Amino acid sequence: MLLFDRRGEGASDGDPNIFGWAGDRDLHAAAKFLRSRADVDPERIGGIGLSVGGEMLIHAAAHSDAFKAIVSEGASGQSVRDGLANGDKLDAFLGGGAVTLATAIFTNTLPPPSLKSEVPKIAPNSVFFVYGQHGQGGSEKKPNQLFYAAAGPPKQIWEVPGGQHIAGITTRPDEYEQRVVAFFDRALLHKRKTR
Repeated sequence: MLLFDRRGEGASDGDPNIFGWAGDRDLHAAAKFLRSRADVDPERIGGIGLSVGGEMLIHAAAHSDAFKAIVSEGASGQSVRDGLANGDKLDAFLGGGAVTLATAIFTNTLPPPSLKSEVPKIAPNSVFFVYGQHGQGGSEKKPNQLFYAAAGPPKQIWEVPGGQHIAGITTRPDEYEQRVVAFFDRALLHKRKTR
């Protein structure tokens, strides 16, 4: 197991970006580190990301075969591109447009492609979308349903009943553990048995 602080947070150096733009580079480096270890089976690397971490993980898994299975909880969008892709044009321009422009200017980084356009690239590796029923005022449902529809198999989705943003594990701890562990078992243990 590898747990790390994303760029510019905790013990990690670098400039942070609140939306995680270009954070997939850190995840690619983490996967490269794991693949270099003799005690890690490179065919059994999975990841779980919450909120911005889940969004970064979608981008990383879309552009690397290293992640054989990912769980993305609470992902919804990182820029005006996501608002437009998710069909929220008014909100995208009123709220997302100014924030996207300011973030791009102050971080000297362009926003990543929309999450919805990245999701299909994850297949044939496994993806599990988790979101709270009341997450971010109920605004997580539509994007996650769109991500699920766009994803290729194998894929799963779960709306955590009564859940808030990234609170699946505290809202329904036993069910959360059972679902996530079963997902990784199917996706990663099966690969080992069929080699």
